[in-house]
Amino acid sequence: MQSAGSRHLKPALLFLGALALAACAQAEATPPTAAPVMTTLPPVSTTTVPTTTASTTTTTTTTTTTTTTTLPPTSGMELVEVQTIRGDISPKSVVATGHGLFFAQNMMYRHTVTVYNNEYELVATISDAVNLGDDETTHQGAPVEAVPTSDGRFVYVSNYQMYGPGYGRAGGDGCNLSDWDESFVYRIDTETLQIDQVIAVGAVPKFLAITPDDGTVLVSNWCSFDMSVVDTDLGEEVARVDLGRHPRGIAVTGDGLTAFVAVMGSTRIAAVDLESFAVDWIEGVGANPRHLVLSPNDEYLYATLNGEGRLVRIDLDTREVVDRIWTGSAPRSMTISDDGLSLYVVNYESDTLAKVDAATMEVTQTVAVPHHPIGVTFDPEQREVWVASYSGTITVLSETDSSQ
Repeated sequence: MQSAGSRHLKPALLFLGALALAACAQAEATPPTAAPVMTTLPPVSTTTVPTTTASTTTTTTTTTTTTTTTLPPTSGMELVEVQTIRGDISPKSVVATGHGLFFAQNMMYRHTVTVYNNEYELVATISDAVNLGDDETTHQGAPVEAVPTSDGRFVYVSNYQMYGPGYGRAGGDGCNLSDWDESFVYRIDTETLQIDQVIAVGAVPKFLAITPDDGTVLVSNWCSFDMSVVDTDLGEEVARVDLGRHPRGIAVTGDGLTAFVAVMGSTRIAAVDLESFAVDWIEGVGANPRHLVLSPNDEYLYATLNGEGRLVRIDLDTREVVDRIWTGSAPRSMTISDDGLSLYVVNYESDTLAKVDAATMEVTQTVAVPHHPIGVTFDPEQREVWVASYSGTITVLSETDSSQ
């Protein structure tokens, strides 16, 4: 562990993952043909959802009726496309707050975060332009990933790099330079839909996770080879944890005591003690682990392997891989259903979403989606899966009872 702002660069790159990381770097850092890089600050348009005020009536008799609804298991349902969202977007990720809003991060290709409601309407377009100092200089970011607080009150967004005076040495996906610029995480207030905090972290921050008590945000820093620990009460980084080349996905246990971090420049996953910041390792997972998801009871850890095109299940008691399956070409992000029975994996080169039975580890459905799917989220409110494609769309699929 190191103090805030420190850098620890470990130059060693395992040869096993080099070719796969190069392919991933090109996909993540090169603008898609449908989404050219913007050279000017984009206009910002914000539409606020109207507030509804209800009158209160006092009566002498109150009757309360409680209805309990048992939802069918997602493993026995079928995904059906219900909506395709287009617009001035190039989403790297999409994240459901679980409270009716969805945030799409559009990288440097649009310099925006777009926000939607559960009726698939655009609620706001938030510019990534911020003021980092005391003067009037404006800098732009490049929104990558996001994580909401448990109550949906705030959303934290990582920025791949910054644009503007003083920022000219971004690490990029290859991390080929030295003295890389460090970047920032934004906090967005979901009531005002404005950025209200800017938090300094490491170089090329990518994935974020938050502890169950909402007290700590963890950020994987791709080019400083570490993880930032952010205290949400202070609104600042309080520690760095060295992890090795190219940390990416993060999953936090239900008790908030351990964070698992995929280190893509390796074949292993870090297990970080969130009290002491000591690091242990799950070895021999496979080439270039990218995204991580925990089962609801923390019994299993699931990981996509970018270098092998596989999805693996790891028994956390033995810390060994117990299942390894093919879901499609270049599996990237994934998510898990609210009942923990289904996994949803986007396959970047196959242009598909694979639904996987989490118990049997079998692909039960494969759905074609627009070119280069890269992000995915599950909405527990409506049991829908939102898929972000770099080509400029968000596809919404609903879990539907196929027996009806």
